[in-house]
Amino acid sequence: MCTNKKKKNYSALYIMLGMLAGIGVGFGVVAWMPDGHKFIKDWITPFGTIFLNLLKMISIPLIFVSIFKGVSSIKDVSKFARIGIRTVILYMITTVIAISLGLFFAEVIKPGSFINENQYELIKSKSTENLTADKVTDNVQKANQVKDKSPLNFFVNMVPDNIFNSLSQNNRMLQIIFFSIIFGVAAILVGDEKSKPIMDLMSSINSLLLRIVEMIIAVSPFGVFALMADLAAKYSGNWGIFTSLGLYAVCVLIVLGIMMLMVYPIMIKFFTKIPMFKFIKKMYKVQLYAFSTCSSAATLPVNLENAQKNLGISEEASEFVLPLGTTINMDGTSAYQAVAVVFIAQVFGIHLGLGDILSILLLTTISSIGAPGIPGGSFVILTVVLNTIGIPAEGLALIFGVDRPIDMFRTAVNVTGDATVAAIIDKSI
Repeated sequence: MCTNKKKKNYSALYIMLGMLAGIGVGFGVVAWMPDGHKFIKDWITPFGTIFLNLLKMISIPLIFVSIFKGVSSIKDVSKFARIGIRTVILYMITTVIAISLGLFFAEVIKPGSFINENQYELIKSKSTENLTADKVTDNVQKANQVKDKSPLNFFVNMVPDNIFNSLSQNNRMLQIIFFSIIFGVAAILVGDEKSKPIMDLMSSINSLLLRIVEMIIAVSPFGVFALMADLAAKYSGNWGIFTSLGLYAVCVLIVLGIMMLMVYPIMIKFFTKIPMFKFIKKMYKVQLYAFSTCSSAATLPVNLENAQKNLGISEEASEFVLPLGTTINMDGTSAYQAVAVVFIAQVFGIHLGLGDILSILLLTTISSIGAPGIPGGSFVILTVVLNTIGIPAEGLALIFGVDRPIDMFRTAVNVTGDATVAAIIDKSI
């Protein structure tokens, strides 16, 4: 994880350039080459596929290790009993608020609505052209089984009967999260002496996985280039999809703005001893640092210092709540994921019923625990959410080009939420 501000800004610039270059190449090749579509498909699209596969490859081990570390890091049972439960509950509340706002505005604004019926049919055909007969048959069988499911089937499916089988499938993430939490709780109960070897191993694996994520994100401009070139070639002449993409970005920023400028200040005003405008003023430096680094983990030292020196939050509260929040509190990330899932579903013409919305709410809330506090970490988690809901992962190509700029804003929201909860907990102890 690199915390160099200049490098972060250049990284965001490179991704934007990759997006623009991909769009330009996609449109240009199709317009000027007789068989431009085939050239893009044969020589550029495979690099985009490799990039998506890299993200899918790392998602399961990263989430498993991150959640285990987050749960097992609560060593002091007496402290956990006193403030741990309240902290987790508050983090979950703010996360649910963020997700609910994201789902609401995505359904109201409907950023995917600029895509007309012909464009939808084109997108649908492009997204399903590589489906094998086995996959189609499997989807039909699953659809036929829906009517026979118990109302409690969702919770039944959360508990794996074979964790190794679940670990090999991206669409079994709820089962993996469930096992990760149980595994982390067990590590606490057996004590430090017995759990130390596995804790050390997990810490080492976590460092390796984060380094792999950095390596993947480092090549993201090339991945974005390939994905956007493929997208532009497939939908050449259909500008509605790009108009819709801009509206999607606006929708995400509206939700993040409401969280940062309304939800958190209101919570500060009514549930803490800190003046609301003082909180807004003093958090500016932390938000700017988060915006620059796109990393909650890198911003943690700045957030701790600001909480103790400028906001007057006690060490007992800040040193427990803020590090925990870096792991399990991702309000901005969760809001973004909610909007992204609904947007991609709208683009592909997939209707999301009440059950789907509730699934997104629950899955995104739980998955936020495993979102790593590093640049691009939330994008890794999103691949899992899409797979679980049954939305084609190819839809990621629609949003990755604007993901990094949005990542700056949602990281600022994440660290602001951490400080808000720390201030509330500080007043209660």
